[in-house]
Amino acid sequence: MSTFPRRLALLGCTGSVGRQTLDVVRQFPDLFQVTTLAARSNVELLSQQMQEFQPALVACFADNVEVKEKAHSLLPTAILGDQGLLAAATHADVDIVVVATSGLLALRPTLAAIAAGKTIALANKETLVMAGHLVMEAARQNNVPIWPLDSEHSAVWQCLRGEENKEIERLLLTASGGPFRTASLEQLRTVTVEQALAHPTWRMGPKITIDSATLMNKGLEVLEARWLFDVPFERIEVVIQPESIVHSMVEFVDGSIKMQASLPSMHLPIMNALAYPARLPGLEREFIRPLRWSEIGKLNFAPLEMERFPCFRLALEAGKRGGTYPCALVGADEEAVELFLDGKIRFLEIAELIEAVLERHQPCEEPDVEQTIEVCAWARETARSLCKAQS
Repeated sequence: MSTFPRRLALLGCTGSVGRQTLDVVRQFPDLFQVTTLAARSNVELLSQQMQEFQPALVACFADNVEVKEKAHSLLPTAILGDQGLLAAATHADVDIVVVATSGLLALRPTLAAIAAGKTIALANKETLVMAGHLVMEAARQNNVPIWPLDSEHSAVWQCLRGEENKEIERLLLTASGGPFRTASLEQLRTVTVEQALAHPTWRMGPKITIDSATLMNKGLEVLEARWLFDVPFERIEVVIQPESIVHSMVEFVDGSIKMQASLPSMHLPIMNALAYPARLPGLEREFIRPLRWSEIGKLNFAPLEMERFPCFRLALEAGKRGGTYPCALVGADEEAVELFLDGKIRFLEIAELIEAVLERHQPCEEPDVEQTIEVCAWARETARSLCKAQS
C-alpha cells in the first residue's frame, strides 16, 4: 500500500491507543481519513469523536443496558453490539483497520477484516496470543499484511526491514520492568491498586497498566512476537531496559544487533504503521520529542528476574504448551486483574489465581474461534469461582 489518503477503521477509538491514533490523523488530515469509529462503552467520547471526524459509520459494543440507553440518545445512527464492530471493520471504504480494542472483543472483527482484504494495524495482544494460528493463516490465505502498533513489536518490525527471517538469531524485547522491578517480596505483598497503576514510563488503561506491573504484558508480547515474526520461543529473549529508550532489538546470525530507539511515545509506532513504508515528519513536540543522546547520558540493561514476576513465567509456559492454554491464560488474567482492581485479591494473588486456573484446564490442541471464546469464558468463570471459594 503506497497511496494516500488512507481510509481508517478505528476499533477502540476511545481507548489510549485509539485517542493517540486520532492525534496522528489530526496532524496529517491530508494523509488519513476516519471512515468508521467503534468503541466499547464510552458513549460520551465516541459522540465527540463522531462530531469531529464525521465518519461514515459509528459502532458501539454497548455491553450493558445503561450504555445502550446512552447510545440510543447520543448516537442514534450507531450500530450496536457485535454487528456494529463487524460492520466497522469490513466497511467497503476502509483501507486499514486499526485494532485498538482490548481483550477478546477484537477477534471476530479482525478475522472479518482479514477476510475482506483489509490491512491490519494491530495493537490488541490477545488476538494473536489466543488465536495466532487462525489469524496468521487467514492473513496468509488472503494476502493481508499485519502491521504491529505495540512499541516493542514495531521496533522489531523496523529492525527487520530489508532482512531475511533465516538470518535472525534472536529477538530481544525490552521491558521497563514496571514500578516494582526492584521491590522486595515483602513490598510486593502490600502493593496497593494506586501503586500498581503508577507506571514509571507509559500512560495506559488500567488493565494493561496492571499487566505491565506484573509483567504479564511482556509475556503476552513474547507470545505475540512468536506469531508475528515466525520465531520460536527459545529465540525470543526479554531484557530489562528501565529508561524505555531502546524499544527492542534484533540480533542476527553474524552477531550484528539492530535496535530501534526513541523517547517513549506511542504516536511514533502508530505513525510508522499507518504510513508504512513512508516515514512522516515528527508530530508536534508535545507528542514526539527528539532523542538527544548527550542528554540521556547512559542506558541501563538488566536480566529479567523470573522469580519476581511469576505472571511472565506463566505466560511463557502457556505459550509453549500451546493449544487453548493461552486462551485460558488470557481469560484468567482478565478476571484476576479485575478482581485486584476491585480490591478482592492482593497483588501477588493475581499470579496465584491464574496458575490455579491453568492447573484445572483441559486443553484443546487446535481451537477454532468458538472454542477460543468458550475457553476464555471458562477461565474467567473459574477464576471468579476460586476467588469466592477462598474468601
